[in-house]
Amino acid sequence: MNKASKALVTLVLLAAFGGAAYFSIFKTARLENGTAGSGGLTSLAGKLTGAVPVEELSGVIALDVEPYFQDLRVQKRLAELGFRLKTTRIGSRDMAARVVKGETPEFLYASGVVAGNQIVDAAKKAGVPATMVSPIYTPMVIASWSPIAKILAANGMAAQGKDGGWTVDITQLTQAMLDKKRWKDFKDAQAYDVNKSVLVSTTDVRKSNSAAMYLALTAYAVNGNEMVTDRAAAQKAASTVLGLFKRQGYQENYVNGNFDDYASIGIGKTPMAFIYENQMVSYALTKKGLADGMVLLYPQPTLFNKVVFVATTERSKKLGELLATDTELQRLAVEFGFRIADSAYFAQAAKGVGLTVDEHITQVIDPPSFELMGQMIESITQGMAQ
Repeated sequence: MNKASKALVTLVLLAAFGGAAYFSIFKTARLENGTAGSGGLTSLAGKLTGAVPVEELSGVIALDVEPYFQDLRVQKRLAELGFRLKTTRIGSRDMAARVVKGETPEFLYASGVVAGNQIVDAAKKAGVPATMVSPIYTPMVIASWSPIAKILAANGMAAQGKDGGWTVDITQLTQAMLDKKRWKDFKDAQAYDVNKSVLVSTTDVRKSNSAAMYLALTAYAVNGNEMVTDRAAAQKAASTVLGLFKRQGYQENYVNGNFDDYASIGIGKTPMAFIYENQMVSYALTKKGLADGMVLLYPQPTLFNKVVFVATTERSKKLGELLATDTELQRLAVEFGFRIADSAYFAQAAKGVGLTVDEHITQVIDPPSFELMGQMIESITQGMAQ
């Protein structure tokens, strides 16, 4: 066989091999995807190249996590894991109303277990599958100032640990506020000798989850250091602490408003602000430290605000698992001040910017059921209008 003949045979064999390979891929795609369309080929090509097909999921999220999902690094990592998210921000308490058969978002990412339980309960009633996981959380704390912390300590309500961190006795502090104490009434109040009522600033309890957590904590304090477990106790506790909300005057509706006043206006307007710890940690990480005089007070006891991911489809269930377990997504959450399963990593990140956090918080209580919380919030709402 001459050289020309050999070349021709080679070309024929290559063409036959290529055609067989093409029809093999085409057939495999049809078997795997039930169609001869390009989707099957794309799926198989993804497997051959190692690329993960990206699926779009739609859901609703709380304000707390909106900056996290807007971060380009988070979006990139999610895409690597096969997800592109289309999110809408709404209030956590409004999410349960979105659970409607055939119209429910694929996921609902709410602030607080109370809101999460409301969503799951609504899903059960609507016959919608729902699974819940908490990828991140943050304790409730009081943002304050060094002169305030020292006054509270001089009057037996606060203490500074060996590591420099501060705690505050929430029962004693609540009683001082109920007694309508003013800062000038306290011993050693020279650094803040003002005729201003001792109050912890909150957001609007009628609309904000963080204020609801403050209601749960102060209700515990006035209920003999026991969380309310029945309607009578809930009504009594709400009536007792009503003044702590009413005497504040105007309150911000959204979670960041209260902290913004604290950070930007200072001790004159906001000597104490009830916030999520992640707000202070995020501030410190962004600013590379706290502003002069800023102090973080850990109430004893306190509550954890779990950010609850509720999945209503198998696709979103996988997303929830990744948010809770993927190391990169977890560590990116720390950059927004949230605590993750790796508590040591969180504490080290805070320490890196000079912020002392309580790595292992042990004095923690749970909020009441969402029915009792709803009753107390309604009682406060009615009282605020009188």
